[in-house]
Amino acid sequence: MAATGVLPFIRGVDLSGNDFKGGYFPEHVKSMTSLRWLKLNRTGLCYLPEELSSLQKLEHLSVSHNSLTTLHGELSSLPNLRAVVARANSLKNSGVPDDIFQLDDLSVLDLSYNQLTEIPRDLENSRNMLVLNLSHNSIDNIPNQLFINLTDLLYLDLSDNNLDSLPPQMRRLVHLQTLILNNNPLMHAQLRQLPAMVALQTLHLRNTQRTQNNMPTSLEGLTNLADVDLSCNDLSRVPECLYSLANLKRLNLSCNQISELSLCIDQWTKLETLNLSRNQLTSLPSAICKLSKLKKLYVNSNKIDFDGLPSGVGKLSNLVEFMAANNNLELVPEGLCRCGKLKKLVLNKNRLVTLPEAIHFLTALEVLDVRENPNLVMPPKPVDRTAEWYNIDFSLQNQLRLAGASPATVAAAGGGNSPRDHMARKMRLRRCKDSAQDDQAKQVLKGMSDVAQEKNKSIEENGDLKYSDLKTKRWDKNLEKPQLDYSEFFMEDVGHIPGVAVWQIENFIPIQVDEAFHGKFYEADCYIVLKTFLDDNGALNWHIYYWIGQEATLDKKAGSAIHAVNLRNYLGAECRTIREEMGDESEEFTAVFNNEISYIEGGTTSGFYSVEDTQYPTRLYRVYGKKNIRLESVPLKASSLDPRTIRRKTKRKRETMRTNSLKKTSSVWFTSGRAVRPPTWAG
Repeated sequence: MAATGVLPFIRGVDLSGNDFKGGYFPEHVKSMTSLRWLKLNRTGLCYLPEELSSLQKLEHLSVSHNSLTTLHGELSSLPNLRAVVARANSLKNSGVPDDIFQLDDLSVLDLSYNQLTEIPRDLENSRNMLVLNLSHNSIDNIPNQLFINLTDLLYLDLSDNNLDSLPPQMRRLVHLQTLILNNNPLMHAQLRQLPAMVALQTLHLRNTQRTQNNMPTSLEGLTNLADVDLSCNDLSRVPECLYSLANLKRLNLSCNQISELSLCIDQWTKLETLNLSRNQLTSLPSAICKLSKLKKLYVNSNKIDFDGLPSGVGKLSNLVEFMAANNNLELVPEGLCRCGKLKKLVLNKNRLVTLPEAIHFLTALEVLDVRENPNLVMPPKPVDRTAEWYNIDFSLQNQLRLAGASPATVAAAGGGNSPRDHMARKMRLRRCKDSAQDDQAKQVLKGMSDVAQEKNKSIEENGDLKYSDLKTKRWDKNLEKPQLDYSEFFMEDVGHIPGVAVWQIENFIPIQVDEAFHGKFYEADCYIVLKTFLDDNGALNWHIYYWIGQEATLDKKAGSAIHAVNLRNYLGAECRTIREEMGDESEEFTAVFNNEISYIEGGTTSGFYSVEDTQYPTRLYRVYGKKNIRLESVPLKASSLDPRTIRRKTKRKRETMRTNSLKKTSSVWFTSGRAVRPPTWAG
């Protein structure tokens, strides 16, 4: 090989998988003076070979999965070295030389899966560092000065260490695109540095003791953030700061304590993967059906039943994987079978009784897992019966034969087994069309037409009334429409200018909504939406919708439908009113608001009267007099019951009594001294 003279021209060599344990290393490597990259992975190296010093043009060195305890040696003498990958060795703090960080071009350093307990010294001097991986070590502290100079970092992985805090200087990493902090006890870290990392695209915070209290209040500035992992934490709900991530594509919230999802998830219009497995969810909101780009949805190990899956799930036209194992599903919505791109459907460990028959029409389905559903009965597979009904013999002979008639009867019915003459059959059909019966029918029709023409002619001669005026009008044209006044509900200029108008039903009356709130609907309210536009002829035309909230009461539902018809009558429109339900809106309706519809919890009070118990105050009266009985109000206290004013002689007409009216018990009590008895009423 050396005799060929090709060694000086080799640019790259992969010697991975060879055995260099005994100190043997091919000496011809030092002749490869033009070598740019060298891989020595899984070669059993215990130290760096001295032949590396001859590779002055070496840029990339990979020595992963060996038994290296030190990197001291020839690295600092390689002026063009850009990347050092030494993952999965036995490196300790002293095994990382300080002088390699003086290399001007060093931009990639991977020391993961080693035995480091601290950040390598002088690492902050590598001003051109772009990729830094120190994961799977035992580092418990990051010095503040580390990120003062490493401002060009694009990738930083500090996962699987013992970090409990992060230096505030991390906010200087304005170019950082990937930050991985998984499996660190960062309970007291507030992550206030995150909003400053405006270029961040990937953020992994798996098992970092995240709660609602130590999450950032806002991530609105991270417009490029597309991948977020918050799994294995202690979140009771989706953090509010995530709803502002409009470009989010992948979100992992598995292994938390989330019990419900907000309707604000419809803001993740670009989301492709959503993992909500191993939470406390009992249902999915209807807003999830608006995630039109969603490809993978995982809700394993929750408490979702049939009612918890929205019926509009069929709108997820790009869904490829749906996993809902270990839930309480008895059935799945029929709409799920409209996800034509579905390839993987996992429903094992549920309470399934059956599946929709349309499950057989998911032609792209590759995996259907319904194990451990003991009561499951699969629906019968539809049979293609087209061939069965094609060219069936309905002749009398065949029907008799199927009914079990004797051969003689079959032969008599068919006049023998003579072969069929198809040409003769066609000729008979043609003759039937010109038969005498058809001629008679034509003559009758012609006679009726002549009579009508003569009658029309006589009417025109006798008067001005034309026969065309006697034609029957549509039934609704003859109805006398009442003059109804809707001005108290709708403005005079409504529907006269192209645009959109919205009314909210409140106490049976439509109240117009300000334009700033168009597209924002309360869950417990109903709305009327009018879209005015010009048709192809330049005339005004209208589309009238009435929107029903999921929690709306009966009076609002009825009011929206009634006033939608009133609006149509007021405009004199010929269009029909269109009903739209929350979570299942049509594409035409969402297009009215530029596909930006949001739901708000709550709503106005119902228009129905609510009956409340009348409160009666407790009063105390003093009754006295002989002929003229008088009633005097006295303070409601014990001292008002003066026993000196009470006479014990009940036979005499004159006596003094005190009365306490207690409406709560619906009774009137008479007191005479200390004796108390209920009254006796006459009649």
